[in-house]
Amino acid sequence: MGVVAEVWRSSVRLLTNSPQLNGGSHHHKSALWKWRSFSSHPKRTVMWTWVCGFMLFSLGVISLLTGHVVSHLEWYSQQLSKHSLDMSRREPIDVWKSKYSKFFYGCSERGRNFPPAAQEHSSNGYLLIAASGGLNQQRTGITDAVVVARILNATLVVPELDHHSYWKDDSDFNDIFDVNWFISSLAKDVTIVKRVPDRVMRSMEKPPYTMRVPRKSTPEYYLDQVLPILLRRHVLQLTKFDYRLANDLDEDMQKLRCRVNYHALRFTKRIQSVGMKVVKRMRKMAKRFIAVHLRFEPDMLAFSGCDFGGGEKERAELAEIRKRWDTLPDLDPLEERKRGKCPLTPHEVGLMLRALGFANDTYIYVASGEIYGGEKTLRPLRELFPNFYTKEMLANDELKPLLPYSSRLAAIDYIVSDESDVFITNNNGNMAKILAGRRRYMGHKRTIRPNAKKLSALFMDREKMEWQTFAKKVKSCQRGFMGDPDEFKPGRGEFHEYPQSCICQRPFSYDKTSTDDEEDDIPEENHNNTSTRHEHLSSADHERDEVFPD
Repeated sequence: MGVVAEVWRSSVRLLTNSPQLNGGSHHHKSALWKWRSFSSHPKRTVMWTWVCGFMLFSLGVISLLTGHVVSHLEWYSQQLSKHSLDMSRREPIDVWKSKYSKFFYGCSERGRNFPPAAQEHSSNGYLLIAASGGLNQQRTGITDAVVVARILNATLVVPELDHHSYWKDDSDFNDIFDVNWFISSLAKDVTIVKRVPDRVMRSMEKPPYTMRVPRKSTPEYYLDQVLPILLRRHVLQLTKFDYRLANDLDEDMQKLRCRVNYHALRFTKRIQSVGMKVVKRMRKMAKRFIAVHLRFEPDMLAFSGCDFGGGEKERAELAEIRKRWDTLPDLDPLEERKRGKCPLTPHEVGLMLRALGFANDTYIYVASGEIYGGEKTLRPLRELFPNFYTKEMLANDELKPLLPYSSRLAAIDYIVSDESDVFITNNNGNMAKILAGRRRYMGHKRTIRPNAKKLSALFMDREKMEWQTFAKKVKSCQRGFMGDPDEFKPGRGEFHEYPQSCICQRPFSYDKTSTDDEEDDIPEENHNNTSTRHEHLSSADHERDEVFPD
């Protein structure tokens, strides 16, 4: 009966907030007072009885069909989703900000029933982790390592970063992340130490046991297959630890993932300082700017298996790089483009942005490494957006100490892209996924993902249509790919990109229009102090996407 009462009260609130019943211009309390007054009149009471009776009848039918009564939260959520979807389909797209982002916020607090971390002396042993890949691929591995340590009731040793991958970066964990903050901020979740104590190492008869677990292993796998080894050997190392934990976990573990990724993994003060200097220099030139992660480097193009119009020379060069991956299949470039698997060229990215409505004077920050084809490839994008900047252009002197370290340079792009008003991805790689998830968590800041499957066909026919027709079609293609809160589909996508369990929803009556136009001004030293705001999602992804380069 309590649930039914909640549904009844929810229905009343929804109806009293309805523009058709109260004109849409009065405060909620005023509307509720009117309903009470309204219901005291016999004639009006008949109408209300009929309306509410019909609602209860509908809920009863739903209960029979689904096996449960729709809860207050579910009902409220459905109403908001329907309203926002209907409105977003009718209204023009605001390319700078989603109108409905104010209804969602990040929420990854520890639950009341989440037990404290096992202390080092009472844990099941020490867990060593060897991460794999570039900066953002390793970030996912570190995040999952904390969760696995929690599952195993183990003491986690600060993860070891990858020094042998394509990027050849010798940086250690404490060169990129604030290791002391990492340990202290997660102290209630998992006990973390910088190294295995000497007394433990001296007492071991054999070196630490080393193993590699399958991709997307479930918690049950870790408990059945990994825990017995840990208990027997006391120190266990998991190698090439990237995407080794299942996407779908229970809500407490998903929230732990968010606490690690969005709060515990702070960059060092040195990296943070350089990144925020670049942001401030962009802000000094323009009130708002967009960041584009072009991801048009040679390794990315080789991995995609696509053709970018460079002829035999391009095919030979990319084929040689492609040998780096032993398991990649032979692909038909044209078919890959039709399937939307090819990154857009810088020129195509520029055309998409102009068609969406970004003006020629928009300030654009390009997050990228070495662009395949160099300045020749970038020239069309520069012509479309003359206010074109990179980290090298804005902080050349400050970057010099970081130049030998690809992951530290990638961290600068990460910071600037995160702070941008609009972030545009150009692939389904690790940085794109991680930043898209973070921006959802931090207030649904606009994140645009090209609908490559539809856009590729449109670009091939671009010369056959007028600009206005092309722009209209681009806007149509991009609906549902603009980073709005209602775009996610439960059960699809990867958790790091769609952190559904960590995003909460305000009542639809919530109104903070007075702050809608306020600009976020995040002090340099506070950028890593991510406040708790946002929503949640989970899903399954393809093996090929998982090994996508950063």
